[in-house]
Amino acid sequence: MTVGVIATLRIQEGKAQEFETFFTELAQQVRANEPGNIAYQLTKSRTEPNTYKVLELYKDQDALTHHGGTDHFKAAGPKFAGVLGGRPEIEYLDGVG
Repeated sequence: MTVGVIATLRIQEGKAQEFETFFTELAQQVRANEPGNIAYQLTKSRTEPNTYKVLELYKDQDALTHHGGTDHFKAAGPKFAGVLGGRPEIEYLDGVG
């Protein structure tokens, strides 16, 4: 069963470009090195300033678990810490159909 994730990230004022730059690099690593990842897309809110949502889709729970353990995801941790304006909100979703 596919597994979806919506991660809401609020970014500190003045840090949006830095965030977008390193996240683009992370997304490229995810797409290139995680065959169980179906989608990994950064989106920006039209109504909430400095708010982004990452839309993720994995072929199954094992692929999502693998994502969290990759070197490229772990290496992004300190970069996230430098730009986040609060704790991320993570919602997990089960695929239907």
